[in-house]
Amino acid sequence: MAEPRTVTVPVVVERDEDGVWCAHAQLRPGVGAHGEGASEDAALDDLREALLGLIEEFGVPRELSITLAA
Repeated sequence: MAEPRTVTVPVVVERDEDGVWCAHAQLRPGVGAHGEGASEDAALDDLREALLGLIEEFGVPRELSITLAA
């Protein structure tokens, strides 16, 4: 069994004109996911499920961490 791994993906969360919360994230160029829900948390949960499916299909993205000076 593979070791658990945390993948951090920047997300954009907004509420549309109908009051539905929408969450968007790009896993890698050309591969993104979308989640919707009645609340911000529900949209993020939906997005999380979509991202897990993409990771299963396309693999874990490469990451680079940068520390910014204050």
